[in-house]
Amino acid sequence: MLNTFQQARHAVLPKATPQEASRQEFAKSLKQYIQHGLLPGLQPVYRGRAGKRFEREAGRAPADRHDIRKSMVPDIYFQHYAAVNRISQELLWDSVIDSIDSDPQALRAEADAASAANGGKLVVPEQFEVPRYVSALDIHCMPGGYAGEPGEQDVTLGALYDRGVFLYSMGYTGPNNDDMGRSVCNYIKRRLDGFSPKRILDMGCTVGHSTLPYKELFPEAEVWGVDVAAPQIRYAHARAGAMGLDVNFAQMNAERTEFEDGYFDLVVSHILLHETSGKAMPRIFEECHRVLAPGGYMIHADLPPFDLMDPFTQFILDNETYYNNEPFWGAMRELDQVKLAEAAGFPADTICFDTAPMAVMEFAAAQAAGYSQDAADSVADREFTAGEFAPGGGWEVLIARKAG
Repeated sequence: MLNTFQQARHAVLPKATPQEASRQEFAKSLKQYIQHGLLPGLQPVYRGRAGKRFEREAGRAPADRHDIRKSMVPDIYFQHYAAVNRISQELLWDSVIDSIDSDPQALRAEADAASAANGGKLVVPEQFEVPRYVSALDIHCMPGGYAGEPGEQDVTLGALYDRGVFLYSMGYTGPNNDDMGRSVCNYIKRRLDGFSPKRILDMGCTVGHSTLPYKELFPEAEVWGVDVAAPQIRYAHARAGAMGLDVNFAQMNAERTEFEDGYFDLVVSHILLHETSGKAMPRIFEECHRVLAPGGYMIHADLPPFDLMDPFTQFILDNETYYNNEPFWGAMRELDQVKLAEAAGFPADTICFDTAPMAVMEFAAAQAAGYSQDAADSVADREFTAGEFAPGGGWEVLIARKAG
């Protein structure tokens, strides 16, 4: 079933003309067609001819996702799938750029006004070094990447990310792109026995999609979102203001923030780890341990490890590594995150992966409950009713608790 749900409106979301909106909807629909129309054909092609060809030539069956890739890349069906998938990714960004470029000054003015309405702090240092694993490429093929040029004072890359990610996810992360944050909030509410953090840090927050649900669920908490990309942070602060929430945002590197030891009760991230690097991940875990108070929780929501999947599923998912500028996507899934958490100082008996078999997407459950577009436009009308994790189909959480 195709998803036709629309992104919720707020003051700093780029405004599209009817023609631009139609082009954006086409880009989203094309991605849906690829997922529902082309992707299912890959396994029959592999079983029917590509895998057999590999076995004839290599004298053995494909052993892992890398062998499966070698067998599939020469096949015309896979080439068609991969090409259309990459074209659709570039098309979606182009369709959003048009609506931003039509009146960037108006977007900046609206962002300034919305940011002024946010009572939380905005911290963007004059000098900041963006790590190479972010600055060296346009992640997700997004033109300009997350961070843009050094010292850039703009918000347009944040606007591009906000709208583009909704199209990329085909709406399945909900009307506010916030399913992951809402999911972790639900996990805390249902699984952590009344845990009520007073200070919360969201690492690698980009435009704050997953940050804001923490302020909704814990309105008295001091909530911070940090990211290495200044354009994303500036936009995040404005977006929070436009949605009526006072949340702090700062340009900081999750490998080494500027916060005091033991400052936070909860440190979270949402799809951050697979966009860092093998050297950065251990430092991020160590930083989580440093800034957590005794008894505080570290929760990272990201991609499930490959060892939970069959090799063909691994191959399918690893296409992001090869064709969507996600160089750490596959490698991250092979790291032993439990050992990394232990090395960072978290007691072994507090560390676990969890893939609770509940609804994967908050928005899907909300639709079933009659969640309307009008409700999507109101922060007050949103309830934390679903949106957790499911093995194989969605996200997984790594949880650890600092010794208290």
